[in-house]
Amino acid sequence: MSSTQETQTIRQGLSTRESRLLSHLAAEGHQIISIDDVEAPLEVAPNTAREIASRLTEKGWLDRLLPGRYLIIPLAAGEEAVYTTHEYLIASHVAEPMYIGYYSALSHHGLTEQVPRTVYVVTPTRAQSREIHGVPYRVATVTERKFFGYEPTSIEGTVVNVADLAKTLVDCADHPEYCGGIRELATAMVAADDQACSWATVGEYLQRLDNGAATKRIVYLADQLSIDLPTRETLVESFTSGYSLLDPTQSEQGSYDSEYRLRINVDPGTLGPTES
Repeated sequence: MSSTQETQTIRQGLSTRESRLLSHLAAEGHQIISIDDVEAPLEVAPNTAREIASRLTEKGWLDRLLPGRYLIIPLAAGEEAVYTTHEYLIASHVAEPMYIGYYSALSHHGLTEQVPRTVYVVTPTRAQSREIHGVPYRVATVTERKFFGYEPTSIEGTVVNVADLAKTLVDCADHPEYCGGIRELATAMVAADDQACSWATVGEYLQRLDNGAATKRIVYLADQLSIDLPTRETLVESFTSGYSLLDPTQSEQGSYDSEYRLRINVDPGTLGPTES
């Protein structure tokens, strides 16, 4: 995503106070700011801070991303004043707390050849999915119990939480509809195995997640792909009695597999190689 402003607009019209504010923010290394970031250094009231942010937006120095959140357009944007910032930096302001997950995390870890257009934001709080600069940000609200397994990751000098390798697989098994379906998950598991994924951690996360369908899908795919799950027996013991769809993004037609308590609604031959 990018924000484009005319060079003349960016390089003129700053008051002394506005110039001092932008210099302060630049020195602090800010890329995305809140009203508090305007209020504190200038020691002004919240309403005044909002007015200042609004004026700076009109002058082309700020770009409003979300209510109370602004992207700074720096002089370093160049003569044409084209400035692009990483989608994950914006995503970190869509919800709090949050982490990047599902299809986005698959891409981050190199587990898919697809380039998902949507950025998936996982949070235990209520937040709104939205489109910013033409990029869809999909908010997946989960319970506090499922909000774990992420790691701080430096994105252009700013720390953003991203699901770790094992949690990415577990989350995608929990909601295949957020990662392109079960075939994408199968591809991801092969790639993760090549990256020496800790399958013991995957098993631990599945038990912690306590979702029968996710556990069945991981065990089934691991068997299909000849991936060794150290805790397979324990995971099988935790299978719920009902039948879950292997791929909830596909039709419900398919055979019932009593070993995995799954309805196999995709062709197993399309799920990847039989050897990892």
